[in-house]
Amino acid sequence: MKRLLDLVVTENNQLNQNYCLIKLTTPDGTLLPEMYPGQFVEIKVENSPSTYLRRPISVNFVDKSKNELWLLIQVVGDGTKKMSEYSVGDTVNIMLPLGNSFTLPTENPKQELLLVGGGVGTAPMLFLGASLKDKGFAPKFLLGARSKNDLLQLDDFLKYGEVFCTTEDGSHGEKGYVTNHSVLKNTQFSSIYTCGPKPMMVAVAKYAHSNNINCEVSLENTMACGFGVCLCCVEKTREGNICVCTEGPVFNIENLTWID
Repeated sequence: MKRLLDLVVTENNQLNQNYCLIKLTTPDGTLLPEMYPGQFVEIKVENSPSTYLRRPISVNFVDKSKNELWLLIQVVGDGTKKMSEYSVGDTVNIMLPLGNSFTLPTENPKQELLLVGGGVGTAPMLFLGASLKDKGFAPKFLLGARSKNDLLQLDDFLKYGEVFCTTEDGSHGEKGYVTNHSVLKNTQFSSIYTCGPKPMMVAVAKYAHSNNINCEVSLENTMACGFGVCLCCVEKTREGNICVCTEGPVFNIENLTWID
């Protein structure tokens, strides 16, 4: 059940000039609501005159030992720039948790699972990978970026599985796009999970479909309200148009129209 909470910033780590990692907790020590990989939150951005609506941010990680919520922020406009300037001790009003979650397998822990992320779309892959490892699985990560400076949280990903990378300029990992990485040729995966730029997700979805691999995607449509009122996030599916914020953001690719 979604709730409105005032959370307090415990850390704001500037990962590079375009990304920061914000960690938050409850001010009185009460436990954060239960959250699942793939869900997102809506942040109210104070003191930003051009930011009228809340900003949707994927749940990057939940550190239960510290009762902390991690949010990976990409600075792309006034709202996210304001978030990147949060200081330790600042109070942030957040609606959470929102949306559905990835489907975790319930059997055969030896099956091959691939988590594909691009850009800020790597954010939900960390929480998903940690959740899979907790259940006895050994996920593999395939992370794509323009250059090595845009690959984020690699040390954190390595805690939960083997990490493969691609960069467009070849500065780290294999040169090219994620769908060209050799791990896709060398391993038969039973499920693929992905989040990132839509062209990347469409390419991954088509690869999965053509190889009869179960695949779920987390869409990054504009979700201004978080509960299906503003209609900013409508996506066409096989059953008609739906609101990503209430029916998603996670979808099985067979329910979308990308592979028609």
